[in-house]
Amino acid sequence: MPDPLHIRPAAWTVPSTRPAMANEVDRRPGLALTSRYLERDGVPWVPVSGEVHYSRVPRERWRERLLLARSGGVDVVATYVLWIHHEPVRGQVRFDGDLDVAAFVRTCAELGLSVVLRVGPWCHAEVRNGGLPDWVQDAPLAHRTDDPAYLDLVRGWFGRLGAQLAGLCGPDGPVLGIQLDNELYDQPGHLVTLKRLAREAGLHAPVWTATAWGGAQLPAGEVLPLYGGYGDGFWVDADEGWHPTFRAHYRVSHTWDDPGIGADVRGEQVRAVERDTAFPPATCELGGGMATTYHRRPVPSALDVAAVAHAKIASGSAWQGYYMYAGGTNPAPDLQESHATGYPNDLPTYDYDFHAPVGAAGLLAPSHAALRTQHAFLAAFGPALATMPATLPADLPSGPDDVATPRWSVRADGGAGFVFVVHHQPHVPLPTLPAFQVHVDLPDGPLVLPSRPVDVPAGTLARWPFGLDVPAPDGSVRLRWATASALTTLTDGTLVLLASAGVPVELGVDPQVRVTGGAEEVAPGVHALDERHGGLVLLHPADPAHPARRTRAAHATAGAGARGGASPGEADGAARVLVVGAADADRVWVVDGPDGRALLRCAEPLWVEGGEVVVRASRPPRVDRWTGDAWLPVRTTPDAAGVGTGRVPTVPVRAAAEPRASYGAREGRASAPAAGVVAELAAEHRLADVGTPEPGTRRVLEVAWAGDVAQLLVDGRVVADRFWDGTPWHVDLDVLPGAEADRVAVRLLPLHREAAVWLPPDAADRRRSSDGPLGALDAATLARSTTWRARLA
Repeated sequence: MPDPLHIRPAAWTVPSTRPAMANEVDRRPGLALTSRYLERDGVPWVPVSGEVHYSRVPRERWRERLLLARSGGVDVVATYVLWIHHEPVRGQVRFDGDLDVAAFVRTCAELGLSVVLRVGPWCHAEVRNGGLPDWVQDAPLAHRTDDPAYLDLVRGWFGRLGAQLAGLCGPDGPVLGIQLDNELYDQPGHLVTLKRLAREAGLHAPVWTATAWGGAQLPAGEVLPLYGGYGDGFWVDADEGWHPTFRAHYRVSHTWDDPGIGADVRGEQVRAVERDTAFPPATCELGGGMATTYHRRPVPSALDVAAVAHAKIASGSAWQGYYMYAGGTNPAPDLQESHATGYPNDLPTYDYDFHAPVGAAGLLAPSHAALRTQHAFLAAFGPALATMPATLPADLPSGPDDVATPRWSVRADGGAGFVFVVHHQPHVPLPTLPAFQVHVDLPDGPLVLPSRPVDVPAGTLARWPFGLDVPAPDGSVRLRWATASALTTLTDGTLVLLASAGVPVELGVDPQVRVTGGAEEVAPGVHALDERHGGLVLLHPADPAHPARRTRAAHATAGAGARGGASPGEADGAARVLVVGAADADRVWVVDGPDGRALLRCAEPLWVEGGEVVVRASRPPRVDRWTGDAWLPVRTTPDAAGVGTGRVPTVPVRAAAEPRASYGAREGRASAPAAGVVAELAAEHRLADVGTPEPGTRRVLEVAWAGDVAQLLVDGRVVADRFWDGTPWHVDLDVLPGAEADRVAVRLLPLHREAAVWLPPDAADRRRSSDGPLGALDAATLARSTTWRARLA
């Protein structure tokens, strides 16, 4: 039997300090910033921020997008304020409709979400000119510098923003942070100037941020450095393969800089720089998905997205920030980054779905489930986790090609903490991790888990707790360790764990603790459960004189944040541990209800509002709630009738012409065909009947297709588009005027066999299987959904 992997959790190497930011300057009641973490009301806080661009989402959809973000565990919304969207023509400024940024911020506040405004003025965001209007971009001045002419323009823009937002930036406002510029690498003085101009305009926040990747030179003490992490991206060439800067994010590391993000726009290679330890390690752009460019079309899986985020938590992250969390659509044509506007990449005219956890049509991607379990963990255990430094093992992967060395870490404080296992990466799959067992040196003695070595399958992302005290009516019972991931705690003190597929679930307790329920004792003090289905385990306190029985104050307490004591069903005085089986991992939800945290199971999108659980579905949804002893069904009532899903008949209008192998190139990257070329060469299909808008319902069209470029037309006008990457295309028809009955058509441009575009493996296989150009409309399906409600109390 191989020896266990050995680790001794390290203490913090330097004392905690408090920067002037958010403490002496721009103070906000209840909020503080230390070199290790943020504090909220005196309690350590690990924020989860998700990017949602209000100007890319129809206003009537804002609220539901934000509710889905909140139910996914997001508590901070980040948004770019894109100047070009608001003032494309000088002096003609709009803050109405979808551009009413103040209304968006107020909606966030109403839902209990803080806001980070990324005000630029240069933002990137795959927008033309990085978000600068053409009249600014074309002005004869030095952009993104302290050139007085540029500052005069910025001062005016910030002044107009301040008139809209100043009232929301005060001590009681929802604006937590303001980001200055984006990916500015060598102008630290300019960031200070932008900060001054923003303040003069009435824009204030306790936290000021700037992106720190790419070796950025930031002004010391003036901005919180924020990092990113993408497991794949469009900013490398089509034939470059999986770049080492992407691979690095699937490993635990104390390196936070990423020289790869945006390197094609930056145009030069840089070295990673060390993190400024005056601030905690924080992120704003963990890839929630990836944009699709013409030359390179990556589609990160849910596991890809979750593995990068998990690796950052394992490495010590104090702020999890995602780009994007909710996808969107460009509000007008020709606003996208493109070869025609000097960028190395061509993006779709409209589509900015980003394969995000919440897609452009409002549907949930599988990544929503994969991430929300991590976020539930941070909500419940973040206050303790934030105080735990990350310790990496001595034996780390030797480089990007090392797939054999285990990827794991420990975050601990005293005798309590978590073992993190990060065993997934795409493109170059990891093998099964054989005979995995960990030896943790703790102050009270060594801890070995699991009880015997286990084979850990590829795809495992684990956060095994140790040293947790689970509340009981008369004290607490120590859970020495478990090989199921910590998920949350409930108001009755129940500790909820989540099993990983293929990993045996064991709970380790003092042998004197009596264990009943759905576990089998496999060794003294070790109790096993079925990993697929889980179960409820009761831990009965040992004799009061025995160390197994502790007070609530001992070590980390699993019930931290829970209100009240034991539930009425705990007459036997036991502590409760619920293991959610791996089979339920994709449909488990932890939500805040009127009586505290609630645990639900549902395969459909849901959120909580006004004391109700609300589910969006095109058929009666199955919702179960954990009641303390069992899962019981929740009866829901629909808000409207007439929902369902069905095929949409299609009528060929014209066949496709022969596509071209190339439509041009820039810097060695293939260019997308112009709109006129698509109109000339694409096949066109009329959709016979997509229905009409009906009160209380929503229509989403799914187009299953293969080819190169697709366009959706209403009355002959292009209103949406997509580059093919092997995934279905979803379109919210009810936000498109006129998209009803037989007024909708689809154009599909076939993909030439020799086109220089990179496709995901499944799409590439289909392309290779085609004898000639690939173009097919496989199916068009219409789903009409409504919201279903039930009281949660």
